[in-house]
Amino acid sequence: METQVAVIGAGHAGIEAALASARMGVETVLFTMSLDAIANMPCNPSIGGTAKGHLVYEIDALGGEMGRAADRVTMQSRTLNTGKGAAVRSKRVQADRRLYQRVMKQTLENTPRLRLIQAEIVELLTEEIEENGATRKRVCGVKTAIGEVWSCKCAVIATGTYLKGRIFVGDHNFPSGPDGLLPADGLSASLAATGIKLMRFKTGTPARVHRGTIDFSVLEEQAGECDPLPYAESNPEDYLAGTKQTPCHVVYTNANTHRVILDNIGRSALYSGQIHGTGPRYCPSIEDKLVRFADKERHQLFVEPMGDGTEEMYIQGFSTSLPPDVQREMLHTLDGFADAEIMRYAYAIEYDCADPLEMEPTLEFRAVSGLFGAGQFNGTSGYEEAAAQGLIAGANAALLCRGEDMIVLRRHDGYIGTLIDDLTHKGTNEPYRMMTSRSEYRLLLRQDNADLRLTPIGRRIGLVGDAQWARFCAKCDAEEAEKTRLRTTYISQDAANAFLTAHGHDEIKSGVSLAELLKRPDIDYEMLREIPSDWPELDRRTILTVETDIKYEGYIKRQIDEAERRKRLEEKRLPTDVDYETIRGLRIEAAQKLNKFHPATLLDAQAISGVNPADITVLMIYFGIR
Repeated sequence: METQVAVIGAGHAGIEAALASARMGVETVLFTMSLDAIANMPCNPSIGGTAKGHLVYEIDALGGEMGRAADRVTMQSRTLNTGKGAAVRSKRVQADRRLYQRVMKQTLENTPRLRLIQAEIVELLTEEIEENGATRKRVCGVKTAIGEVWSCKCAVIATGTYLKGRIFVGDHNFPSGPDGLLPADGLSASLAATGIKLMRFKTGTPARVHRGTIDFSVLEEQAGECDPLPYAESNPEDYLAGTKQTPCHVVYTNANTHRVILDNIGRSALYSGQIHGTGPRYCPSIEDKLVRFADKERHQLFVEPMGDGTEEMYIQGFSTSLPPDVQREMLHTLDGFADAEIMRYAYAIEYDCADPLEMEPTLEFRAVSGLFGAGQFNGTSGYEEAAAQGLIAGANAALLCRGEDMIVLRRHDGYIGTLIDDLTHKGTNEPYRMMTSRSEYRLLLRQDNADLRLTPIGRRIGLVGDAQWARFCAKCDAEEAEKTRLRTTYISQDAANAFLTAHGHDEIKSGVSLAELLKRPDIDYEMLREIPSDWPELDRRTILTVETDIKYEGYIKRQIDEAERRKRLEEKRLPTDVDYETIRGLRIEAAQKLNKFHPATLLDAQAISGVNPADITVLMIYFGIR
């Protein structure tokens, strides 16, 4: 059997990888352990969140699928951080878990040049090639557990938490993938034999509780927002206007909860020494929270529906590996949960993953040509981080098959660029989670302007079709026209003062442009409409970008200048055949790290852990870089 790109795993990373490759005109096969587990959400049934919402918008801007599917299955939509600046506001939706799976499976089944096959891949096939005078391995195929061999030019590994997965509940542990599905036990040995370094990470999930056994009357209700904007640019801004906003609820742990957990903490797989994998810092188990934050009297938990067609409720923040009897006891200490019945017990899961330091920013392994990694296999956590990597890995696999230059997104291009840059230059010793604080270009990387930053790239590589491109161009024209109008429309001192006084601002001593008024605190675009002018009819998406670009104009310009300086460092190419240990003045650690990674640019060298500014100066002098 033969294909051009083989994608291993049909979770969120594998889906985007396969769709990107096939949509770019490359024959693709997507292998999954189970057709019934495609796009599974073994953890929280949501899409988006702080910084994660940014990733979904960026995936959509590049021509990916996650945002479109999320819009179709939205049960509740909220914008987080509304009390903060525009840069850190993030959309999050509560998703119907099973409907999301059906939507994604149908999309895969109906995509040309994409085959969907239920099979476990147990072996990666490679051959040796000569490249730049050196011997290197190259992907040439994959082999299934039943002996079928598929030849291919590229392979994308997106195995999620299946790779040698092992579940832990109290003192019981057993081989398993997420949700009790079969693990992928065969591929790890083949990857290790190929020279791929594997690490062992851990994650977990809370119990699922029957809705009918919860007393919601004593819980704090968390309603969705009215008339939310959708993720996908292809959907009109009122797409979710008629969506029933299913409420979520908030509950808190208490002294009794903490007593039960701490009295039994030695029975937790995490604290009994059974688990050796590294867990996520920013999504710890409840027992880990009590140990790490011993001064906290309570912890917030979110009670979220799993879908319209099920009575299962998910308790976000209550992840644990404690045994079943303790899970029941600690659950019953929560307000409203005295009679709650567990439908699925919480568990921790260990799994194999790769060291992303062995990958290029294209997500291709340095040691194996044509082999790409994506998602939790690359050491990340979260559906959104996985999907973002999958899209880039799949697109670059397709570009490599087409004989074209692969794409590299930089930190100032998007949160996707920040994510991949962090992974491939800094590495990670725990499941990596995207946060807005990880980016130094937050004002440039907003949700509202994801299309401006990334849609031209999606268009260039063949992921953005004519309809999306036409909408993008029209939006760009409307934004520029309105920003120009606001900057060049002046109003008299009297009119300006009447407006400012009405909104609690001090008077001014001269006329002013509409743009200058918009820059003032607590003045927004809708308020300006009170001033007589030739106001155009604009959609909310356009208004949001116009308002933010003008209000934060000075700060945005400063970040653009910083990005330009970074870009100049990117353009300072370094030779790939130099032995850095022969360069006088370089510290031993820096020379060893540089020899290990052979950075392509001065910026890449600067990003390597262990290379300091003095080492960069030595390199600039040695290579004559000004």
